[in-house]
Amino acid sequence: MNQNHEIFVKNIFEMTAEEIRNYCLAKAGATESFPFDSETLVFKVGGKMFLLVPLEKQPSQFAAKADPEWTAELREQFPQITGAYHMNKIHWNMVICEGLKVELLHRLIDHSYELVFRSLTKKLQKEILP
Repeated sequence: MNQNHEIFVKNIFEMTAEEIRNYCLAKAGATESFPFDSETLVFKVGGKMFLLVPLEKQPSQFAAKADPEWTAELREQFPQITGAYHMNKIHWNMVICEGLKVELLHRLIDHSYELVFRSLTKKLQKEILP
């Protein structure tokens, strides 16, 4: 019984790098690459980054784009969310997955993807979502 409870809690409050990867790649037009080094997995849509995952970091974490107003709110509410290193800290958050609900992590990934997707040309958007 206790073992099942631990599995349940883990699934609700954390995502592994592999789970993040699978979630990102399920998005229309999403691609993955290692443009910077062999440790930072980058997800793009339409050639623009929407998520970075430093694979060497434990617990799992990712950098995601966010609306500046929501960014401020998130950072006040969750100590696991801070300005992303080497990124524009007004628009990018570093999110440590440990202790955050999967629903919030999915929402952060979805929001980042949608921000980047909406910034693409209409033509490119139609190529991705015909």
